[in-house]
Amino acid sequence: MSVQKLAVVTGGAGFIGSHMADLLLDEGCRVHVIDNLVGGRLDNLAHRHGNENLVVDTRDIRDLPADDSLFTGADYVFHFAGIGDIVPSIDRPVDYLSTNVMGTVKVLEAARHARVKKLVYAASSSCYGLAGVPTAESAPISTEYPYALSKYMGEEAVLHWGKVYRLPVNSIRIFNAYGTRSKTSGAYGAVFGVFLAQKLAGKPFTVVGDGTQRRDFLYVTDIARAFYLAATTERVNEIYNLGAGNPQPVNRLIELLGGPVIHLPKRPGEPECTWADITKITNDLGWKQRVTFEEGVAEMLKNIEYWRQAPVWDTASIEQATKTWFSFLAGKTT
Repeated sequence: MSVQKLAVVTGGAGFIGSHMADLLLDEGCRVHVIDNLVGGRLDNLAHRHGNENLVVDTRDIRDLPADDSLFTGADYVFHFAGIGDIVPSIDRPVDYLSTNVMGTVKVLEAARHARVKKLVYAASSSCYGLAGVPTAESAPISTEYPYALSKYMGEEAVLHWGKVYRLPVNSIRIFNAYGTRSKTSGAYGAVFGVFLAQKLAGKPFTVVGDGTQRRDFLYVTDIARAFYLAATTERVNEIYNLGAGNPQPVNRLIELLGGPVIHLPKRPGEPECTWADITKITNDLGWKQRVTFEEGVAEMLKNIEYWRQAPVWDTASIEQATKTWFSFLAGKTT
């Protein structure tokens, strides 16, 4: 009889983390979730309430001791916890580096002391900046804003722990994640949350630029499965790009959602197209996309009530939220 595996999921009450917890529980694992609930929501895990294989801890990852008991006996650690809102990083660089870098170091130390079999880090494709497409893992690094810098520095720490301390690690650079349970409150950010709240409120979609820009959208369950494969492979110290490899125009999303549009000025530092070269993750891990863009958007529309309490952004509030962003990245402030 095989011994039941134990996995730690940081940020496990959040968007991708809660889907990761679902997959692990479905695979028969015990799961320890760590989430301070700043971005996560307990109702993301409510359908698992009472499951004896699920433990939820609401501490901040920066407060984890190296000998943290939640990591004891863990086979895998999936590290999703961190600040994911991009635009506010211009105003709050210290918060971002504290959480996304030093928080990651705390998780690495706990994983090292527990002698876990594999840690998989949720990195960001933002590290590439305005990259050529399709973008391979060997593309130059160009961190355009503090969020991108903090996620890249977190990845560098992960790979350093793999090299120096022989902690088995892999890192996945996520391109454009979308799906159910994506963030509903707080800062102006990801296009899906903004658009779904606007649709519920009967407001026009605020499209940045002309809407022809393309994003490599990948549905969240396909992302969780990639992380599981990266944990269970024998490969270590690898970096993988993760997207659908089939970028979609924002205008295509508007077509699928249905509704009126108003256009906003483009934001500096944002690419016209994100497009992951997924050759490596396909070849090494046998990963393939399962959920098409049309299927994923349809699933979100079925669950649109989740975004009922999300802030409804309009032209004025977006202009205020992005004021500092424009000022710094457009070169108006030194």
